[in-house]
Amino acid sequence: MYHPTTRVLAVLELLQTHGRMSGADMSARLAVDARTLRRYIVTLEEMGIPITTERGRHGGYSLVAGFKLPPMMFTDDEALALSVGLLAARSLGFAEAAPAVESAQAKLERIMPANLKRRVRAVDQTVRLDMVRATAPKDNDALVQLSSAALAQQRVHLHYRAPDGRDTERDFDAYGLAFRSGCWYAIGLCHLRGDMRSFRLDRVVKVEPRQALFERPRGFDALDYLRQSMASMPRAHPVEVLLQTDLKTASAHFFDAFGLFEQTAQGVILRCSTDHVEWFAGHLASMPFDFEVRTPDSLRASLARLGERLLRMAGSVG
Repeated sequence: MYHPTTRVLAVLELLQTHGRMSGADMSARLAVDARTLRRYIVTLEEMGIPITTERGRHGGYSLVAGFKLPPMMFTDDEALALSVGLLAARSLGFAEAAPAVESAQAKLERIMPANLKRRVRAVDQTVRLDMVRATAPKDNDALVQLSSAALAQQRVHLHYRAPDGRDTERDFDAYGLAFRSGCWYAIGLCHLRGDMRSFRLDRVVKVEPRQALFERPRGFDALDYLRQSMASMPRAHPVEVLLQTDLKTASAHFFDAFGLFEQTAQGVILRCSTDHVEWFAGHLASMPFDFEVRTPDSLRASLARLGERLLRMAGSVG
């Protein structure tokens, strides 16, 4: 649903794009009646935007000839950040991201100086980002409503579809939102379970605001919580490995949902769990530093089998 201010700006955008439009056409585009449209026109005039009104059956509205909004001025770094940000938005799991990005870019280009237009277009047409393929929700309502609820610290009633297809409902205090591994998540207190939970936005069916308010924990970091919860998710085989390196190097060689890292005097302790010991052994063997497997025994056995296989392939055994 559009906020009135958004519609006022939409009127200005229509006039800038089309030059002149009839009141009937503008009302239809904005889904408002003629009286409401007139209020929006008056608001623009009060903001100092010169608009010509042609009354009568075939009348309409247009900007005064020669009127242009002043160009938006950006530094080179700001223009680069804006350009790359628009590119990244296409891969961040927004519903209808591509047309929204194109529309936003077109609007910005209309009020940018020529040199900045060229820079933005150059990035758009020559730069490609290799990002995780995102799972987009059917629309952006859940993202908008839950981020607004998190900011206002207002409880919501969440209709959610579980991975097995079951529909569930619960009251939910959204502490924050995060994008990770191609999906958007809302993280907060689930009143059905009485504990912290994360919910994928592409599985949210409906969000309804409640009157109740809540207090978000001070300094809560949604992405950090999501990383920690994914890394500590229980699986079939608990793992503990001592890595003979420092924390910075260890973090650089494992993706951040791999497990929990602890710096000690002996090295870095990696604690996690896995459902696939053979895969874990292969990944661990690719590390450029030494390590000591503390648990489980099945991981030691998998590493031994991998070592024997590599020796055979190298022609050193058999």
